Amino acid sequence: MDYQTGFFYLFAAVLLFAAYRVVTARNPVHAVLFLMLAFSQAAALWLLLKAEFLGITLVLVYLGAVMVLFLFVVMMLDINIDSVRKGFWKNFPLAAILGGLVAAELMVVLWAGFPTLAASPDAADVGVNAANYSNTRELGLLLYTEYLYPVEVAAVILLVAMIAAIALTLRQRKDSKAINPALQVHVRARDRLVIVPMAATQKAPPPTDNTAAEEGKA
Repeated sequence: MDYQTGFFYLFAAVLLFAAYRVVTARNPVHAVLFLMLAFSQAAALWLLLKAEFLGITLVLVYLGAVMVLFLFVVMMLDINIDSVRKGFWKNFPLAAILGGLVAAELMVVLWAGFPTLAASPDAADVGVNAANYSNTRELGLLLYTEYLYPVEVAAVILLVAMIAAIALTLRQRKDSKAINPALQVHVRARDRLVIVPMAATQKAPPPTDNTAAEEGKA
């Protein structure tokens, strides 16, 4: 077994463990952190497959931006874990069916392989020097020619997710201490400050009979 195979098994094992913890973690913040670990291991697998552009994009876009946004949104939402657990068993049958369907599709794809996937073309196939060949350019051509509509659908889904995250974060909360600037501008001094007239000095009250008796005993 060469070193590439060893790294593949290492990254794959950590990826599977992180994906399992994403599903089973009770704390949503911990789940997001495990998801970031899973993305980093997936990026390492992309690098082993010589897809440097995909690996770097996964690190820069998802780990550097999207997952940090998810982490801040989850921390700001202050999710009540007890209320989330109440509907677990009610939604479990549908989730199990969908998960089994996705697992079956992955098994079929892995079992059948990728018959239409060809190896990286060499200089004779592309008609250019092999040193000038760029897999990033070929990936861009595929994304914006043959797979243009799936890319647009993915962009719309990400836009909807971003709008939903903003809407959930900016919702009206009872414990929010946000201040309306319009109300601050129209504040008047007499509404905030009340001057109560008081005498400069006050005379001592006259001694009572109980106070005089106590002083005589002393």
